[in-house]
Amino acid sequence: MSRLEPLRTSLLVCVCGGAMVSGCAVSNPFATAAVDPGSPVAAEVSAKARASNVYPTFASIPPVPSDVRALPAFGRAANELEAAGAELIAETAPGTWTLTGTEAFAGRARDIAGPGITGPESTTAATEAFAKAQRARATPPPPPR
Repeated sequence: MSRLEPLRTSLLVCVCGGAMVSGCAVSNPFATAAVDPGSPVAAEVSAKARASNVYPTFASIPPVPSDVRALPAFGRAANELEAAGAELIAETAPGTWTLTGTEAFAGRARDIAGPGITGPESTTAATEAFAKAQRARATPPPPPR
């Protein structure tokens, strides 16, 4: 394969592409297309084709908003967010915290809950009846025979 082979291939692709595009540019099939008069939308198509439409101009582009932060501020905000994320990862990495002192925590929670809290067992008959009914309801059905 010679060194000119890729150049020839590129040139051939450009010429073929140009030929295909020029075929589209020469004739506009929509300019000469006729509308079937029996079509239910024929009147509307004809009216739309004859209507003079107002198209937007460059002057109708709205001005740049003034209440948006500058582009460098977006970069600073992204850097701050990444720094905060790295700080969070460093603070919660394995080995940075332990589960010691849970007895003191549980004792404070019991004090806040108030007197009369003896444990997980309920002292109310209505609560026990409700729990028993829910356990019975949650029992899976027997396997099919």
